[in-house]
Amino acid sequence: MYSIIRWGRLVGPLAAAAALCGCGSLQSSDNVLGFVTPYRIEVVQGNVVTREMAAAVKPGMSRAQVRDILGSPLLTDAFHTDRWDYIFTIRRSGAEPQRRVVTAHFQGEQLSRLEADDALPTEAQFVASIDTFKKRGKTPQLELTEQQLQALPTPTPKPQPGEAEPAPPPARTYPPLEP
Repeated sequence: MYSIIRWGRLVGPLAAAAALCGCGSLQSSDNVLGFVTPYRIEVVQGNVVTREMAAAVKPGMSRAQVRDILGSPLLTDAFHTDRWDYIFTIRRSGAEPQRRVVTAHFQGEQLSRLEADDALPTEAQFVASIDTFKKRGKTPQLELTEQQLQALPTPTPKPQPGEAEPAPPPARTYPPLEP
């Protein structure tokens, strides 16, 4: 009996050490046991500034007008009060990570210039770049063809003024709720 307890004291810590070593190797990859992948949270920070939005901002606009078009800046520096930074980052599973920087420079209350990445996308290009559903198959048709329109049943015509309207259904009577 004493030898069983002695063996248990020796085997127990060795088994625990082996299990911990195995857990460390499983956590080093993106999936567990080769087929289970952990959930990755989508991180979106900042304001999306598209090519159309940047084109709408003109030098000489007030701070309020720039804020109306581009939104509130992600970063306003206390030491550089005449500069607003619009930084946008997104990490979405199934799409490439994106980072864009747009900087608005002011002289007093008027916009002097807008610095932006050369590759600002249009709104349609931005939506296409983060669309992870496009891999799922064919997009459904949203409009009917002429042949499908003709196959639809014809609606019932509304009564013309002066024609007798149909009689309302008879009133229903219900028994009282209390005896």
